[in-house]
Parts: sequence; C-alpha cells; structure tokens
Amino acid sequence: MDDDAKHTCLKLEVPSSSGRSRYSIFIRGTWFPSRFRLSITDGLQAWICEASDAEVKQRAEQWDQPVSEYIALAERYLGFQQPDSEYGFEDAGKGHMRLSWTFEKQGTKLEWRWKCQPSPDSKQNIVEILDFLMDANIRLSEEVVRKTQSFEKLKVEAERCLLQSQTFCNEKSEFESAAYAKFIAVLNSKKAKLRELRDEMSKLNRKALPDDDSDKSESVHGGSDDDNPSEIVRDPGSDSPGASKRVGTSASRGRKRTR
Repeated sequence: MDDDAKHTCLKLEVPSSSGRSRYSIFIRGTWFPSRFRLSITDGLQAWICEASDAEVKQRAEQWDQPVSEYIALAERYLGFQQPDSEYGFEDAGKGHMRLSWTFEKQGTKLEWRWKCQPSPDSKQNIVEILDFLMDANIRLSEEVVRKTQSFEKLKVEAERCLLQSQTFCNEKSEFESAAYAKFIAVLNSKKAKLRELRDEMSKLNRKALPDDDSDKSESVHGGSDDDNPSEIVRDPGSDSPGASKRVGTSASRGRKRTR
C-alpha cells in the first residue's frame, strides 16, 4: 500500500550524452520500508524504475548494509540534491536509461546505479509528476501564507507587549518617584521634630543649671553652723548681757571645768 510511503520530487541538472551541455530531469520517488519506485521525465519522455524487495535486499547485501540503511541513503540522494554528489542519466540502450549518483564512505568515492525502463504510459507519468509538483507548490504556498499570518500576529502581539511593558516601566518610575518624595517629606518632618526636641532639652538643661549651683553654695555655707556649733557662755562675774560671749563647741570641750 502507498499509505505508508513517503514521496519526494527532485529536479536535477545532468550532463547530456555529449557532455557539452546540461539539461533538467524530474525524479519523483515513492519510498517504502524495503523497496522504492522512481518516475523520471525530461518533459518529453518518461522512465520508471521499480526496485523490488528482492533487488533492494541484494544490493544492500553487496554493500554490507541493512535494507533500511540502503533505502534511507537512496532517499537522501534522490529526494534532495547533494552538492558533493555527481549525478548522471545516461543511455543504456534499447530506450533504457541509467541513473547514477556518487557519494563518499570512509574516504572512498562510491557510485550507485539503477537501470530505468521506458514508461508504458509516458503521458500519464508526466502528468503525475506535474500534479505532484503543483500540489507541493500549493501546499508550500499555503504554508507560507500561514507562516506569514502567524508572523504578523506574533508581531502585533510583540508590539502590544512592548507597549504594555513600557507603560509598566513608566508607572513603576512614577510610583518610585512619588514614594521617594513621600519618604523624603516624612524624613524631613522627623528631622525637624528631633531638632525641636533637642532645642527644648537644651533650654531645660540651661534652666536647671543655676538652681543646682545655688543649692550647692547654700549647702557649703550653711553647713558651717552645723559643723561648728557655738554656745553662749556667760561670765560668772558679770550680770550684764554684754558680758556673755560665744565660744566654739570644740573649745569648750577642750577645757576642764574648775571649781
């Protein structure tokens, strides 16, 4: 069944039989897990190559390769033109053509060849190839349109996000400026309050200092009476008030009373 197959179409520039010029051919490939089919046209004629399971297995054994690896390598060179490969499409006699391509493996240049027979219905093969190319072109155009529309949507979304980001940045800057201004205002208010409190403390300290000095002076002078108490001693030989005199306590204590 063709449901599990992959399809490719390759345009190749190959040298003519004389080698003096080149011409274009189209190769449509249908790839299965263990076999493949090629349809080739130069625009006037068509050729086909039916590589059966047995033929592919035989070729793979000759090259010491698994079948899957052989199919993958053939699809790589016939599905997409490889710049390091030399392609050829030469006359093989009796209307047959030989398709060939080269590749390198472990430093050795190798060449694969497959013989193609004339198509029993060239017109049908050419139409199939053209239909495939047209369908591929339509799919590619639709994909380009979808990608373009998707890109435009992403562009609009990116511009919207950029504008929103700029708005957020501006709002953030305004908020930070307002918050900083409020903080400065509160800080200056606190500083002013602290200055007022400092000035009031200074005034209170200046008022308190004179009272403290007077208390100290009074305690110094007033303490003399307490520390040196005096007694009034009356002269026994005189009755007049003026005859009495004040004597220090320490002096009176030092005397001895005599009779």
